[in-house]
Amino acid sequence: MALRACGLIIFRKLRESSTLPSSAATLGSNIEYLLLQTSYGTHHWTPPKGHVDPGEDDLQTALRETQEEAGLDTSQFTILEGFKKELNYTVRSKPKTVIYWLAELKDNNAEIRLSSEHQAFRWLTLNEACELAGYQDMQAAIREAHQFLSSRA
Repeated sequence: MALRACGLIIFRKLRESSTLPSSAATLGSNIEYLLLQTSYGTHHWTPPKGHVDPGEDDLQTALRETQEEAGLDTSQFTILEGFKKELNYTVRSKPKTVIYWLAELKDNNAEIRLSSEHQAFRWLTLNEACELAGYQDMQAAIREAHQFLSSRA
């Protein structure tokens, strides 16, 4: 049976600098993504996510894991309709499915409180997030989220 995990790609919009031209080239340059660094294994960077508990649906899992791993509860972000990304890969010879939703932080200064599963967090631009994420499928998910946000601007 495949392992199943769910999480949120959380972003925040910074105020646009008045010095930036409002061209398509800078579209989305004011968006930062939250990545957490694991305190185990290879210390990889990932959005908050975790395994589905018995009796839980996928979205409940994503919300619970975000609360546990980043200290953010549902009142602190808005899940965007229309974006859901499923990643499928193999971990220790077992198939794994991870589903992400996209969520916007309401208060850019909200405190991130890490669980013992993580040792650091960063707010990152698209390129920084892709660089730190490392895994190609995670990079693709962040890029798709960014494209989704840009298409709504």
